[in-house]
Amino acid sequence: MDMYQNPYMSLSGITPEELALLQQATTGLTDEQKKYFFMVYSGKRKSPQDMLIFCVIGLFLVPGLQRFITGQIGMGILYLFTVGLCFIGSIVDLINHKKLAYEYNQKMAFESFNIAKMGN
Repeated sequence: MDMYQNPYMSLSGITPEELALLQQATTGLTDEQKKYFFMVYSGKRKSPQDMLIFCVIGLFLVPGLQRFITGQIGMGILYLFTVGLCFIGSIVDLINHKKLAYEYNQKMAFESFNIAKMGN
């Protein structure tokens, strides 16, 4: 498949699950809406590598950083005041950084879809 036909392959650290999610999310969109969706989604998306970096920083410097970045403000505050739930929560997030990134990207795909539908 050509890179031009599937721009999602250019996203850093994309997984087969995420690729399937994006292909499913964009069914029914016009070509113009798909381009707009890609533009919005690629700006909001977090790669698993980025999430790994946020988790490491969250473990050693700013507890809960990864939760703040994914929009989970309540959990971020809880991690901040309990030092990452006594480091256990931060270690679990470090291990599950790919899942954190995927769940966040799912929300961003849904949000980007709605923006693309309304935009055009």
